[in-house]
Amino acid sequence: MSAMLAAVTLPGMVQSASAQAVNPGTNRLIQQNELQQLRNSLQRQQFQQQQQQYRDQDRRIVPQPRPEVPVVRQACPIQIVGNQIVRVCR
Repeated sequence: MSAMLAAVTLPGMVQSASAQAVNPGTNRLIQQNELQQLRNSLQRQQFQQQQQQYRDQDRRIVPQPRPEVPVVRQACPIQIVGNQIVRVCR
């Protein structure tokens, strides 16, 4: 009976020992994931702040009016010859 009890309790003890050995690695993985999530959150927050600064900066800049560009045209008189309109440029 004691051999049977030892056979039943021994695997249970091995499982609990192996479970304890896996936990530190699992905890480390969870900590790394949490750390990565915090980094991502911080980067996202910094990006949003930078975008807000850019938007504020764009609002402060007053758009310049379009420059007046003179249009150079030749003085070509229009002549009507028969049914046609003709420009005579010399």
